[in-house]
Parts: sequence; structure tokens; C-alpha cells
Amino acid sequence: MEQSIKIRIADREYPLKVSSPEHEEVIRKAAADINKRLSLYQDKYPGKSMVEILSFVALNVSMTNITLQGKIREMSEDEERLAKELEGYLDNIDKNSR
Repeated sequence: MEQSIKIRIADREYPLKVSSPEHEEVIRKAAADINKRLSLYQDKYPGKSMVEILSFVALNVSMTNITLQGKIREMSEDEERLAKELEGYLDNIDKNSR
């Protein structure tokens, strides 16, 4: 069920459609995160234009995303390695119990 919502980013309102309450929650949290970062950068760099501030926010969010993707990839590789090790241990136990 699609629902219309409005979010505010940088003092501008945006109408959006969401497909579920969970989707709405993610969007609202993302908007809140962006606004929090905007406020931090505005305090840190007074006098910068909103375009410059939004650019800093976008860069920061993208860097966080790339870092997390790398960590997920590492964890996935670790999981595969551990699953193979476990399979090897279980095979050895099975062979030794015969």
C-alpha cells in the first residue's frame, strides 16, 4: 500500500511516496541524519553556501557507505572462510569416527 509523506531537508519540503511503514521509517531516519550533518557542517563552516554544505554532507555519507561496503565484503569473506574451515573439521570428525 503506497502512502504519501512529506520530509524536510535543509528547510525544503519534499513529498514522497512510501510502500510500507518500514520504508517510511528509513526515509525519515535518513532525512534526520542529513539534517543533523547539515547542522554540524553549518556550525563548523559558517558562511559556506548550502550547495557547499550539501556537498560536504554527500561526500561524508558516500565515504561512510563505501567504508561499510568494504567491511561487509570482508565479513562475507570471513564467513566463507570460516564455513569452509568448519566443513573441514566436520569432515575430519566424520572420517575419524568411522
